[in-house]
Amino acid sequence: MSLHVITGAGGTGSPTALLLAEAGENVRLISRRGSGPQHPLIERVAADASDADRLTALTRGAASLINTAMPPYDRWPAEFPTLAAALLTAAERTGAGYVMMGNTYGYGQVNGRFTEDLPMAPVSVKGKVRAQMWSDALASHQAGRARVTEVRASAFLGAGAGSLYNFTVPPLVLAGEPAAFPGDLDVPKTWSYLGDVARTLMAVTQDDRSWGRAWHVPSTAMISVRDLTVRLTEIAGAPAPDLQPMSTAELAAIGQTSPIMAEVIEMMYSLDNPDLLDSTVTEQTFGLSATPIDDVLAETVKAFSPHA
Repeated sequence: MSLHVITGAGGTGSPTALLLAEAGENVRLISRRGSGPQHPLIERVAADASDADRLTALTRGAASLINTAMPPYDRWPAEFPTLAAALLTAAERTGAGYVMMGNTYGYGQVNGRFTEDLPMAPVSVKGKVRAQMWSDALASHQAGRARVTEVRASAFLGAGAGSLYNFTVPPLVLAGEPAAFPGDLDVPKTWSYLGDVARTLMAVTQDDRSWGRAWHVPSTAMISVRDLTVRLTEIAGAPAPDLQPMSTAELAAIGQTSPIMAEVIEMMYSLDNPDLLDSTVTEQTFGLSATPIDDVLAETVKAFSPHA
């Protein structure tokens, strides 16, 4: 059995910890509150992952260091660099393979499909943060100081997903109430199920082909926000959704009292345009595939039911 250290016990960290533990691997799950799933092979530790010395001590002897932790959305520029530096330092000091949980922000605005060979060309502050994190990690890998890889996902979907869609749409439309979502509701989007994210994170820790490059999570059918929501209500047996677009002005008004929603404004380019994640290379390399969209939506319905 190997030891895998995971930072962050949220929507991606916890299912990854469970997958590894159920496969017979030892897991040390680090979060500020020491939370996470209970399993005989999961050791839950309360610690600050941005403390490089503490994180190094907790990572010694581990085969991999998987980061799924992140600061609050509105504090990325101020806090993510310190966290990223601590993680990379711990990987360099211990030799643990460093697996970064990332997204598509670093690519910027792309006409066509997102593929892993695209250069980093961010057009947002948060995209620049992500791109710099990957650039620093890749430089360390190329210099022989660490083994690094990044798993990139699109918009999260599924029970427990801390996503803009989950926050704003299912709780309302499944109750028969009107809902609003920013951007163009009819352009095709790719959706990354948390279970598929966890399977990809696990796969890259166990294959030497992973290191030195990024991998895209096998993601669910390319479907617009509107069509996704219609299917969600059909599966739930709920009334047809009353879903309206949320304008930038409306976002700004909400942002007066919600710093998180205010941060969505700079990402409107990604909400107004198609977001098509190509995961062909990951699927062919690791033998992974995306969970059917109806299965993901059925899980979402169950999570948002009154008795959940």
